[in-house]
Amino acid sequence: MDIKTYKKNFDYSYTFGMFPTVELIQSMPDRVIKVLVSSHYKSESSADIFELCERFNIRTEINDKAIKRISDKDNNYVIGVFDKYECVLNPDNSHIVLVNPGNMGNAGTIIRTLTGFGLNDLAIISPGVDVFDPKVLRASMGSLFKINFEYFDNFDMYKKKFNNRRIYTFMLDGAKSLKDIKHDNNELFSLVFGNEATGLDSSFSFAGTSVFIKHTDRIDSLNLPIAAGIAMYHFCS
Repeated sequence: MDIKTYKKNFDYSYTFGMFPTVELIQSMPDRVIKVLVSSHYKSESSADIFELCERFNIRTEINDKAIKRISDKDNNYVIGVFDKYECVLNPDNSHIVLVNPGNMGNAGTIIRTLTGFGLNDLAIISPGVDVFDPKVLRASMGSLFKINFEYFDNFDMYKKKFNNRRIYTFMLDGAKSLKDIKHDNNELFSLVFGNEATGLDSSFSFAGTSVFIKHTDRIDSLNLPIAAGIAMYHFCS
């Protein structure tokens, strides 16, 4: 196969760095095509990439040229090459919903955060980031491989498919403060967040319970991953 700079239309992608690659191997060994290793790689006492790949019968290849060609940083000593895949959301789980997310770092951070709070399902309303972009995978620290994700052409399609839950839309002009939301731990929920630049449009005021996170007027809004993390903590703690 050709090892070249990642593009969205590829049927494979890369994990840059040791930690995301280990998560890939341990979570989805059957998807791994091979692991590229730099000649400058030094084994860590807690994990050796060659031993790990041997355990899962995964091919390794020392290839400095390929790593340099596709890397966005100079310190990528381990890169996983894997086949992309599709999955669907679990209707019996609560969901995080991102409407038109545009920032790959933010998307990856949210994926890692939802995994940390025990959530397993992410809906993305198109257009949105490519979750297989190596920048998303790096920011998620490989957490993508632990969750279900599914793309929807619009929010109505998502809502029609998953109508067995309470929906909370996070908006600057939301009707209720987050601290006033009382959530039943046995009740399924979907937490909906808008694009980093534009948020959710006014139609989302009627999509469920609209919620705002109170902050001082010294800022115009919270950073999206921060707001999502606060909301997840409230609903999952």
